[in-house]
Amino acid sequence: MTRLEHANITVPDIDAATEFLAVVAPDFRTRIDAISERGYRWAHIGNDDFYIALQEPHVGIEPKPARPTYTNIGVNHIGLVVTGIDQITERLDADGYDVSYTTERERYRSRAYYYDRAGFEWELVEYHSDDPAQRNRYN
Repeated sequence: MTRLEHANITVPDIDAATEFLAVVAPDFRTRIDAISERGYRWAHIGNDDFYIALQEPHVGIEPKPARPTYTNIGVNHIGLVVTGIDQITERLDADGYDVSYTTERERYRSRAYYYDRAGFEWELVEYHSDDPAQRNRYN
C-alpha cells in the first residue's frame, strides 16, 4: 500500500506555519526544528507517521513570489483528514485565518478550505463514514 508520508514546503515563517498546523492538526508536534549547514531554518511538524516538512528560503536567495493557484502548474492545496472540523474552523475563524471558499455540508463528509498566513490553501475534511463509496463524491 502506498501512503503519503510528508510534504515539503518552503514558507516565509516557520513559526507562523507551526501556529496554523497546531490548530488544524492538534496531534502534530515539532519533531525537529533546526538550522541547516547552509544557514536556513527547517522543521518537521507532525506525528509518528506523517509530517509536514517546512523550510525557510535559503540564506542569500531572494525568494520568488508565490504563483496564483489553480491557474499555474504546481500544488493548489494540501488536504488533511481531521477530527472535530467544527471546532477547528471556529478556532481558525477566531484566529483570523481567511476562508478560501465555502462548501456545503454533505452527509458523509464535511470540508473546509482555509489559507494559512503565507497564503497556502489547506483543505480540511472530516469523514462521517468508513465506506469509500460514500466518502468520495465525484460528480
